[in-house]
Amino acid sequence: MKYNVPSMIALALATSFSAYAATPPDTLVIAQSIDDASSLDPAQGFELTSVQAFTNLYQRLVQSDPKNPIDIQPTLASNWQAGADNRSMTFTLRDGAKFASGNPVRPEDVIFSLSRVVKLNLEPSFILTQLGWTPENVDASLKKVGPNQVQVSWSANVSPTYVLSLLSAPVASIVDEKTVMANQKKNDYGNQWLITHSAGSGPFQIRRFIPHEVLLMSANPTSPGGAPKLKNVLIKNVPEPAARRLLLEQGDADIARNLGADQMAALKGKAGVKPLAIPMASLYYMQFNIDASPALKNPAFWEASRYLFDYNGIANDLLKGQFQVHQSFLPEGFLGALNENPYTYDPAKAKQILEKAGLTNVSFKLSVSNQPPYLDIAQALQASFAKGGVKVELIPGISTEVATNVKAHKYEATLNAWGADYFDPNTNAAAFAYNPEDGSTTLAMRSNWHIPELTKQVIAATAESDKAKRVEMYQAMQREVQKSSPYVIGLQARNLVAVRDNLQGYVQGINPDMVYYSQVTK
Repeated sequence: MKYNVPSMIALALATSFSAYAATPPDTLVIAQSIDDASSLDPAQGFELTSVQAFTNLYQRLVQSDPKNPIDIQPTLASNWQAGADNRSMTFTLRDGAKFASGNPVRPEDVIFSLSRVVKLNLEPSFILTQLGWTPENVDASLKKVGPNQVQVSWSANVSPTYVLSLLSAPVASIVDEKTVMANQKKNDYGNQWLITHSAGSGPFQIRRFIPHEVLLMSANPTSPGGAPKLKNVLIKNVPEPAARRLLLEQGDADIARNLGADQMAALKGKAGVKPLAIPMASLYYMQFNIDASPALKNPAFWEASRYLFDYNGIANDLLKGQFQVHQSFLPEGFLGALNENPYTYDPAKAKQILEKAGLTNVSFKLSVSNQPPYLDIAQALQASFAKGGVKVELIPGISTEVATNVKAHKYEATLNAWGADYFDPNTNAAAFAYNPEDGSTTLAMRSNWHIPELTKQVIAATAESDKAKRVEMYQAMQREVQKSSPYVIGLQARNLVAVRDNLQGYVQGINPDMVYYSQVTK
């Protein structure tokens, strides 16, 4: 049966897909929650649904190789050359590249796209302002230097290698200036229009976006990367994981995303479906406020805590494979990630460490979100720490309250998750190992952990261009934080996704934006 756009939207908005034996052959149907999406403007959208869409709607000058994300590949740029000053790069744009509108991709579009991010100053803008860009100086930092060339310069002491990583982030997506400015209202650089429309060169374009209901993307056959294999991608808002699983089982969805461990277990062995557990750049860790008590400030307590975290019990028994054990601050899959897990659950050893340090009757309050899996993990930690003689009092609360108290240092310990903001090791190093003492809201600052030497190492790593040297630097930092710090990093989350087994060519990487629909067939 052939579906036109109205009938596909009707299909998406139906309360049940059960009248259909299969999804339309030219349309990828995805069941997930899209309630988080507030904007599809790449200068603003920073939610999971938004960033998952951006790689399919837009292109950047450079992007990660889907098969090997550490490798940066030319995309809208055909090549680039670093300046002799190590503070600039000149990009040559790809010949003949066009936006979905048919407008050519010009140096002016690159300049407009990057500068509007800084001038709008919305949530993801910090990724680019790390270059020293401000609304006042960004225009002078971006220049057209040839008919098809643009020069990008910066004042921050960072290497061209690091700049390439930042320019591969979704916020650096190149938008069609002519289309966007034709829809500008009240000098907003087209922001309100781009919330529900697209103006990119990616393999798809937005056909219709109804917040909290459906996102329909249709093929852009003139995309510089080539036309996608399917004509449409239909993402239906299905808030309940159990309902997503059912739609997939019935054949009424091709992909069910963000499932829980129970749904994955129910799908195991089911005909026609294939469960996937994809490592994602989200780390779960305990963090101590070292000024809250003398015990929490003692490195011996930090060490003992590493032996009181029941890594395998939580990852495999409690959460049934939804997590994997990971004990360093760079997630598996990142450049320089340290995949050594030297600590195991050993209450007897923890007791010896505490006794040797003269720490007795240790207790602390653990602030934690009242939502799963946080509270489930916290309850398991309460039990595992008790076996080492450490009393943990749980202080559950809504996520926003917990986050506000942690930022204000009104906590003793917390269990939280940290996700990467962009695909470069600095995104996590600058959180776990960096405290410039200038009021920056890093995790180290929230722990009151003063680390001038580690902070210098983090800064030096962003200025290093040699990949092998960067790996050495980040691994050294990880080992130092792993050995002695007010964090116990224990788990890396897995993205639980299931697909119909006739689906081919679907790629999903470690970072939220690394979702690729263009090569999907069925």
